[in-house]
Amino acid sequence: MPEGKDKSLLFLSAPPHIKTGDNINKIMWTVVAVLMLPVAYSIYIFGYHAALILLTCVVSGVSAEAAFQYFMKREIKVMNGSSVITGLLVGMNVPPNSPVWMSAIGTVFAVIIVKEFFGGLGYNIFNPALAGRAFMMASWPVHMTTNWHTFPSGTVIAEKISPSVNLPHEVFDVITQATPLTALKESARLMQEYNIPFDNLYSFLINNNIIKSLIIGNIGGCIGETSVLLIFIGGLILIFRRIITWHIPVSFIGSIAIVSYIYYYFLGFSHPGFIAMLHIFSGGIFLGAFFMATDLVTSPVSGIGMIIFGIGCGLLTFTIRVLGGYPEGVSYSILIMNAVVPLIDRFTKPAVFGVDRERL
Repeated sequence: MPEGKDKSLLFLSAPPHIKTGDNINKIMWTVVAVLMLPVAYSIYIFGYHAALILLTCVVSGVSAEAAFQYFMKREIKVMNGSSVITGLLVGMNVPPNSPVWMSAIGTVFAVIIVKEFFGGLGYNIFNPALAGRAFMMASWPVHMTTNWHTFPSGTVIAEKISPSVNLPHEVFDVITQATPLTALKESARLMQEYNIPFDNLYSFLINNNIIKSLIIGNIGGCIGETSVLLIFIGGLILIFRRIITWHIPVSFIGSIAIVSYIYYYFLGFSHPGFIAMLHIFSGGIFLGAFFMATDLVTSPVSGIGMIIFGIGCGLLTFTIRVLGGYPEGVSYSILIMNAVVPLIDRFTKPAVFGVDRERL
């Protein structure tokens, strides 16, 4: 305002007109801080190798971004925390005993190919961490599906598991040497092969010990699958800080819960609600719903668009889990829906004030 003018007068300024104290750096480092909750617990459960994987992924991500920016003669910007988040999420999407070199390569792919090749932060069309996971799954499927943590009891599925009198010894061994999602997927084959009543098998999978382990932690799976409770708390913090909204997590998780309940109900299972719980608490549902599907760059901008996006992620995840070759489908479902975001935004664009929607 020119000197000497009345400061009480209104004056025009460039948008945005509604401002907060948040910026890219604050948002990114807040997400990093929130991720420390499940990261710390995962290291406690899975040990030093998990910590080495996560540290390697972070260092690889930051180094790759700095090297690429230097090579392209751009201003080096690695302190905004975006590559740290990518590294952490890549590390949380691999088995706890997987090779360190594989995680490093996956992180470099995520940062350079998926983010920097598209123009850097804010221009990527796919979630970098999930694209890195998909790259590793396609390149090293054995490492991505076998290097699970073994608990002191000798099982992979969870720490506190007791032999079931309703299951043959061979079936019990197969189930306890798999992650919860793999055991759920293999159950149909085991029922046919050993002529086991489905209630016997599924009553073992939905016992209190496994459900408790899924919620609190101490369960087999990728590093970021422990624990649902801490991931949920972290997600609530992000919602409270208004970094994300409720639309995608609620529609994502809710759609899986509803469709899985309906599916197992019509198949004749006596406890479809418990099977639905196993689906939503297993795998990377909560990590994907709160920390990856909500990526500000690769998700829709409107509330209705976010709900459509979340429902699409949920339906695709369940379809891949039930009909696909892999027991998990979170990463592929989000990547597929990332590609549909421009179309969702086009048809859910809010009307501009004073302009008819038909003219948009």
